[in-house]
Amino acid sequence: MKMRSKFGLFVTDHEFNYDEETGRGPSRWGTLKPEWRTCSDGRKQSPIDIGTVQVNSELGELQRNYTSAQAILRNRTEDVAVVWSGDAGNITINGTTYRVVNCHWHSPSEHTINGTRFPLEIHIVHRSPQNKTAVVGILYRYGMPDFFIHMILLPILRLGMEDQDLGYINPESIGFPDSSYYRYNGSLTTPPCSENVIWTVFRQPMTVTECQIQALRAVLPP
Repeated sequence: MKMRSKFGLFVTDHEFNYDEETGRGPSRWGTLKPEWRTCSDGRKQSPIDIGTVQVNSELGELQRNYTSAQAILRNRTEDVAVVWSGDAGNITINGTTYRVVNCHWHSPSEHTINGTRFPLEIHIVHRSPQNKTAVVGILYRYGMPDFFIHMILLPILRLGMEDQDLGYINPESIGFPDSSYYRYNGSLTTPPCSENVIWTVFRQPMTVTECQIQALRAVLPP
């Protein structure tokens, strides 16, 4: 059963949402469409409580090869996303190259570590030429402002349902913790909940302010 929320806000006219009282919340996703059955029946569903998973020191540094490319800010009703329309580079995992597609935020975090849920999590989504998916997750705790959110704060504040042009954005601007990370095979965290997604979740959280999280929440539909 999937039990998670994004921003604590619910979209009543969406095909799915995060409000169990509507009958279209996470525990019902697998019944809404035949092609979404994996949301209920899948064996490798994300997110997870990372818990006592051992950090594998042999994984080495995450190989990133990002570059600046044209991007837009999009209100996807369930989240706020930066979507790259040009080639903004890639990551390499086990010899496979995955091109960055978008990044988006979840509040509170979807992943937990030893049962601890964080106020914010960003997912950086990548796809390979074979249409395989790799997602990098970074958790946030309250503290100093996050540089990346600060950099695009004005477009966030004026975001409605029309895309906001961000110009050229380098995914490296997100900032990546200089720390070890967890890796596991899981799934997409929204329908169709497809499995065989390679997840990389950094162990060390970054920092964000409550005001920055509220800015991300405020533009989503009530």
